[in-house]
Amino acid sequence: MKPTLLIGLCAALILAAAAPCRAQTENEEKLTLVHAVMCEAIQDAQPVNETVIFSFEKEKAVCFTFFNPVPEKTHIYHLWYRRDRLNAKIKLRVNPPRWSTFSRIQFRDGDKGPWRVEITDEEGNILKTLRFSITE
Repeated sequence: MKPTLLIGLCAALILAAAAPCRAQTENEEKLTLVHAVMCEAIQDAQPVNETVIFSFEKEKAVCFTFFNPVPEKTHIYHLWYRRDRLNAKIKLRVNPPRWSTFSRIQFRDGDKGPWRVEITDEEGNILKTLRFSITE
């Protein structure tokens, strides 16, 4: 009987040791977008003058994103749409453990009107959509 008890005890120890590994896999961190805004500029790695209405005189719009956590090096995309037509697709790298990044467009004649930026992961999953307008 003692050998059976010993085998049962070893099997219980093996299962107990494996349980934390399964729990860790289930709770794996994933890329998380914490903050995303449209702004007029970036200063000291922070967005300046957050807005959804840009005057054409300002000459540019900036999309700022902050991710925490970033479990591994990857890329995200800022897809800039003007009136539902893709205007720019900007690939940006993000690195662990947390990362902020931004992209911007320079205004051109004919850019007035509604815009949106879709922030996506490498697989194309939309993490957030920011809407804004360019006015006179």
